[in-house]
Amino acid sequence: MFRNVSNLVKNKTKQSFMNWSGGKDSALCLNRIKQDPAYNVSALLTSVNTAHDRVSMHGVRRSMLHKQAKALGIPLHTLELPEQPGMAEYEAIMTEQLNAFKAIGYTHSVFGDIYLEDLRAYREIKLDMLGLKGVFPLWNIPTHELMDEFLSLGFKAIIVCVNERYLDKSFCGRLLDGSFVRDLPPGVDICGENGEYHSFVFDGPVFKNPVTFTKGSIVRRTYEAPRTANPNPDLMDKPSQYGFYFCDLLDDASGQQ
Repeated sequence: MFRNVSNLVKNKTKQSFMNWSGGKDSALCLNRIKQDPAYNVSALLTSVNTAHDRVSMHGVRRSMLHKQAKALGIPLHTLELPEQPGMAEYEAIMTEQLNAFKAIGYTHSVFGDIYLEDLRAYREIKLDMLGLKGVFPLWNIPTHELMDEFLSLGFKAIIVCVNERYLDKSFCGRLLDGSFVRDLPPGVDICGENGEYHSFVFDGPVFKNPVTFTKGSIVRRTYEAPRTANPNPDLMDKPSQYGFYFCDLLDDASGQQ
């Protein structure tokens, strides 16, 4: 449930919620903004695929997401999305959620975006329409510097999803460490900023305790590519398939299979 933060506004800190994916960029972003006394992050917001009860794109179980939020000590709110929402449907669900945040005193939305200018512009336009502001603590910082910072701070993460256009199955389920970084092929962004891979952070300076889990099976899933992603007019009637490998994480405290 929402916690009214309006009584905190008097201290002039900017009441903020974190757009939380569960991955390394979110964790590093949260760590950075927690060092800034101008902001008070008191809520996490994560998109969840209700058909599979997992974090959208990352494929992490809802139970693991809640376990992660508990270890962070920050209340979790979820954006409940159907399996393949259209843009209009997504925006309607998001607008309802943002208005609910605004109604209880939140003024700023924090993102771990780094380079994607079109995405940032889209976020800022939509927030501005609702009277909210976006905050981007990692913006335009070279990704190799961010990775160095992430690892040097002692964060620990596991790779839960890889896009087979960039990485093969062997990268899925690996720890995000120096060895993983050295093995990345040329042209792959070190932080996966182009969607090459996604991670689940289970320990680090923002956690009260490590998030324990058991590594499950690795599966391949395919998704139809948007037509605009295929510039070849000869193939317009043959939509391609994007393939992803997912490493399942099991909550070892609940005995999930």
